[in-house]
Amino acid sequence: MTQSGLLNGAERLRARLDKGGILAAPGAADALTARLVQEAGFEAVYMTGLGATAARLGTPDLGLMTQSEMAEQARSFVRACALPVIADADTGYGGPLNIRRTVQDYALTGVAALHLEDQESPKRCGQLQGTRLVSRAQAVQRLEALVAAREEIGSRMVLIGRTDALQPEGLASALERAKAYRESGVDLVFVDGVKTVAEVEGIARGLEGPKVVSLVDGTEAASLSRDSLQEMGFTVVLYAVTALFAAIAGSRAALADLHSAGRPKTPPVASYADYAKVVDLEAYQTFSHRFEGLEG
Repeated sequence: MTQSGLLNGAERLRARLDKGGILAAPGAADALTARLVQEAGFEAVYMTGLGATAARLGTPDLGLMTQSEMAEQARSFVRACALPVIADADTGYGGPLNIRRTVQDYALTGVAALHLEDQESPKRCGQLQGTRLVSRAQAVQRLEALVAAREEIGSRMVLIGRTDALQPEGLASALERAKAYRESGVDLVFVDGVKTVAEVEGIARGLEGPKVVSLVDGTEAASLSRDSLQEMGFTVVLYAVTALFAAIAGSRAALADLHSAGRPKTPPVASYADYAKVVDLEAYQTFSHRFEGLEG
């Protein structure tokens, strides 16, 4: 990792967005997966709240992660890889002062962008039924507080206003909310909870300007290619659960083999050398060897 992984993530993300073309940001549940996203050649990584909750607590995404836990998870991503980190900030974890603190803490971690949603607290995954929303006026006020908090500290962090209105209230309501959220001063807007191609196309037709879409593996919407999304006018596409679901499947299969055979599978699906490459073991050892003999 270089210093570019620790500094100016927001500036680097803004420069990338200014270049145009859609930015793909796979989700990572932990810092190790963030390194894998970087190794795969992507230009940004998404700290998914669902994944972070699963990795840290082993629970569903039902608002159980605290603000400090999420900020620390984000910090670990920034330390681990050189990519700009786009982070889930849920509902801001309370009122205006809580939102202000969230902006301050996320900025201090080096996060490049965050998104704030319009659910009531405790929130839940946008793909689940039973989502409850605050009023549009309350949601706009939250985002205005978000923007003001960023201005107060002079941060360049990219701010994203997210609505979860699509499933409980329908496309028309989600679009009206997203348009109102854009007026708050955020940089991008994000209609979450898409499941069908028609919903993605409806968002693209009905929402002008920079926008985010999140595709969830197993939904019809996930069949859309990145080129298609770019043609529709999306700025960022998040693949929140692709790596998480693959990790679950891979770990489950390996453990089942171990349980049934009584020994690890041969040949292994990955080796110690693979692991050492992902965590950059050689660079750590090289640095340490420069100063051997100084202890004691």
